[in-house]
Amino acid sequence: MKALVIGASGYIGGSVAMKLQAEGFEVIGTTSSNERAADLKKAGIEPAVGSHKDSSFITPLCAKVDVVVNAADSDARQLVETVLAALKGTGKRFIHTSGSSIVSDTAGGECSDKVYDELTPLDPVPQKVARVEIDSLILDAAKEDVHTVVICPCLIYGRGLGLSKESIQVPALINQARKSKVARCVGRGLNIWSTVHIEDLVDLYAIAAGGSVPSGTFLFAENGETNFKTLAETIKTSLQLSAPVEEWPVEDAVAEWGEGKAKFALGSNSRIRGKRSREFGWKPVHDSVLKDTERMCHSVDMRVSAH
Repeated sequence: MKALVIGASGYIGGSVAMKLQAEGFEVIGTTSSNERAADLKKAGIEPAVGSHKDSSFITPLCAKVDVVVNAADSDARQLVETVLAALKGTGKRFIHTSGSSIVSDTAGGECSDKVYDELTPLDPVPQKVARVEIDSLILDAAKEDVHTVVICPCLIYGRGLGLSKESIQVPALINQARKSKVARCVGRGLNIWSTVHIEDLVDLYAIAAGGSVPSGTFLFAENGETNFKTLAETIKTSLQLSAPVEEWPVEDAVAEWGEGKAKFALGSNSRIRGKRSREFGWKPVHDSVLKDTERMCHSVDMRVSAH
């Protein structure tokens, strides 16, 4: 079996590529960088250099493989349409990476009791409607003989298996704290996100790539949850900062991280339960986001990325 991982030099894509390789797949991995291509080749991944926005680059690659994984961009509708057109009528597998901000709110650091599983009706904030529409487009393509699965992870942590070693959300908090000497959360930091370890997450991709998940299936990936005040306190302690954790007004957080990250990745609630994922044999074992936050605070990779 041969797989194409779009975005193979990224955190999720690189980890998926290495997992599929370990499962016996021949893996082609896309990257936009010649330097990253050389690194992929050293790791045993066949590199393909180009832009995922270029249909003439993506379409021929889809013809070479049995499974296509999009780990490059959850919001790239053109890419998704290109892959679906290339795979239409083939029965080949297409695994798309969404993200649980589709259930996020605008709580500004306050807590919500709302928890979603795969069958809970969605009511996305306006900024996430387009992503939900892309997910629906992919699931509907099952009617056109494309074996589609959408995997929707939440806050991902853990050291990556590929070229990129760290995720996005917790490193953003750590880098800000290291730079300012103050650990901060958005608002009161009572907002909660579900969490998933990268090694558990790629296990779910491997299950989907193996074909045991029915076509047209949407899967949440999570195992545990945390609020952001607790994350900030963990960062403060791990970095040995003397200042207390600061509850940041949303406007200040937006100035630091941008609206998308501040409001929907760090200031919102995103609570999910992967019930269907577990029904298909997924067995996540990690639930240690706080312990891993301590690791990241002392990580050489994190120190380099902060500069």
